[in-house]
Amino acid sequence: MGQNIRVKISKILLIIIFLIIGLIILFPFYVMVVAGFKPATELFSNGLNISLALDTLTLDNYIHLLTGENDYFRWYLNSIIITVITTAVSVILSSFAGYALAIYKFKGRNLIFGLVIFLLLVPTDILMLPLYRIMIFLGLVDTFAGVILPFIVTPFVIFFFRQYALGLPKEVIDSARIDGCTEFGCYIKVMAPMMLPAFGAMSIIQAMNSWNNFLWPLVVLRSDENLTLPIGLASLISPYGNNYGMLLTGSTLTVIPILIIFLFFQRYFVAGITMGGVKG
Repeated sequence: MGQNIRVKISKILLIIIFLIIGLIILFPFYVMVVAGFKPATELFSNGLNISLALDTLTLDNYIHLLTGENDYFRWYLNSIIITVITTAVSVILSSFAGYALAIYKFKGRNLIFGLVIFLLLVPTDILMLPLYRIMIFLGLVDTFAGVILPFIVTPFVIFFFRQYALGLPKEVIDSARIDGCTEFGCYIKVMAPMMLPAFGAMSIIQAMNSWNNFLWPLVVLRSDENLTLPIGLASLISPYGNNYGMLLTGSTLTVIPILIIFLFFQRYFVAGITMGGVKG
C-alpha cells in the first residue's frame, strides 16, 4: 500500500513540475499575443503592461500591419518560398549523403565523415565573409539563391541521417538487390519509407532554422522586395520610430507556418529524434 502511495505522489509531483515548466515556456507567447493587441503607449505604461484589460485591447496593430505601407505580405511570401525550397532540397540531399555514408563502404568514407564532424564544430558566423565573397563572385547577392545555396546541405542533417541509416536492416537492401532493384530503387522504394521519422524530424528542424534565419539573409539581401520576414520585422524598429506593437503583432503571425509544419510532422518527430540519436 505504501509503495502505491509513493508512486501516486511521484506522478502528481511530475505532473506539477511539467505544468510549471509548460507555463514558463508558454509565458513569452502569452506576452507576445497580448502585447499585439495593445497600443505602444499602453504597452509600456508603468513598465511592461501585459494585462488582459478589455478596454486596452485594440486591433489597430493588425490593421496597420496588414494594410499599411510596409511589405509584410511580401516578406511573408519570401520567407515561405525560401523555407520550402531550403527544407525540401536540404532534407533530400542530406539524406542521400547520410545514407551513403552509412550503407556503402568506399575509399575515403571515414575521411568524409570526419570532415562532417569537423564542420559541426565550426561556428557558422566565421564563414559569413568567405561565403559572401563567393556569392559576389557568382553574382547571387540580393537573390533567393544566394540565401539558399550556402546552407542547402548541412553537416548536422547529414550526421543525423547517417546515424539513423546505421540502424536500418541491411538484409532488406540485399533482398531488394536480389530481386533486381537498382541502388537508387533500393533507396526510394525500400529504405526511404523506413526513414520517414528521420525525414519528419529534420523537416521540422530545417524549416525552423530557415524560417528564423536572420544574419545570413541580412548580409546577402539588399532590396526591400526581397527581404525575409525576420529582417522586415526588424526594420520596423528604428531610431525614429519604435513600432513595438506592430513588431509583436507580426511576430505572432510568424508562428503560424512553423506550427502547421510541426503539427503535420509531429508523429515522426519524437521517433526520428530518438532513433537517430541512439543508433550507431
